[in-house]
Amino acid sequence: MSDVQQRIEQYLAIWNETDPAARRAAIDEVWTENAVYVDPLGVAEGRDAVDGFVGAAQQQFPGLVFRLAGDVDAHHDIARFTWELGPEGGEALAVGFDVVVFAEDGRVDRVHGFLDKVPS
Repeated sequence: MSDVQQRIEQYLAIWNETDPAARRAAIDEVWTENAVYVDPLGVAEGRDAVDGFVGAAQQQFPGLVFRLAGDVDAHHDIARFTWELGPEGGEALAVGFDVVVFAEDGRVDRVHGFLDKVPS
């Protein structure tokens, strides 16, 4: 497994971590101090805001999990991948893709998210 693949899996694991302390510890490890997450639903600047954004998504979609939906495509300090959100082993209720920009140390610095399918 490539280093980029592992980093993306760590990133997605944060979205599935429901223990607030464990999620925050993972955010502190995986994201830079100046983290920025942007998608059509909002902007989160800084680790505290990213943590709040993830927590809000978990409250909105309890019991659903994020998973990779295909391969991670990467070059230089950028990766893109498609993700799904749905019940464990079930059909995806939401689908999107993220573009991740890594800092020099390999941590996530910026994420640009796009939504392709959303629940009605």
